[in-house]
Amino acid sequence: MATETSKDELLQLVKRFSAYLTVKMSNLFSINTPDSRSVGAVAGLAVAIVFTWRWLRSNSGPQRRQPERQAPTTSSSAVTTQPNAVSIPSEGVCSSSEDLRVQNVVDEFFQTVKPSLGQIVRQKLSEGRKVTCRLLGVILEESSPEELKSQATVRSSVLEVLLEITKFCDVYLMERVLDDESEQKVLAALENAGVFTSGGLVKDKVLFCSTETGRSSFVRQLEPDWHIDTNPEVIFQLARFIKYQLHISPIRPERTAANVLSSPSLEQFFGST
Repeated sequence: MATETSKDELLQLVKRFSAYLTVKMSNLFSINTPDSRSVGAVAGLAVAIVFTWRWLRSNSGPQRRQPERQAPTTSSSAVTTQPNAVSIPSEGVCSSSEDLRVQNVVDEFFQTVKPSLGQIVRQKLSEGRKVTCRLLGVILEESSPEELKSQATVRSSVLEVLLEITKFCDVYLMERVLDDESEQKVLAALENAGVFTSGGLVKDKVLFCSTETGRSSFVRQLEPDWHIDTNPEVIFQLARFIKYQLHISPIRPERTAANVLSSPSLEQFFGST
């Protein structure tokens, strides 16, 4: 009977560990897309066996049998009252204690697991292979075409993320400009920041137009898996045609389409800040 009870407790412990692990993996790779939960479940099951065995092995050891106490023969009343003095934990207390132990093990494991930026980029983009992105307010410090007439500055905090995206995706950058000089300033700023030296992005994939409608036309013609923009009107117009969109805005919009995500910045979306 004791052996069967131990097996049942072990089985319950493994189930709880697997459940916690699945949730943790889902949170780690969460993206608010339909397949994120399945990714967490598969990843949780993939490592549950190894780490459950490892944890159980480290916490299991030879248990000593405690010698049975012999009741004093001089007092019959002590023999009858002694069993009532033993406190047996209830099933709920045991279950709560096991849950806490399992959660501590999972938390300790995930403290040592830190995904790389490349892994985060691939998970966040759902393995998307083509990305279009506007420049103003996302890649550049400037937020209006008028500012580009005097200067163009690449945001240093977004550079690492942009270069990582170009390793896995076909990236097109685009912007509305007022004159040819603004185009040259943008290209020079991107080149000086090293955007073209990584091999993932070339100057021919930096597109310019004179209207916001022109940028929308670029996106529809390219048919990307993801489009990144700051203009809510452009986001709204493209929601029916693009699989996923990322709206860069300091204020979270109240209503968005199911395939539109939002973030204050590109680097915050990928958790690089």
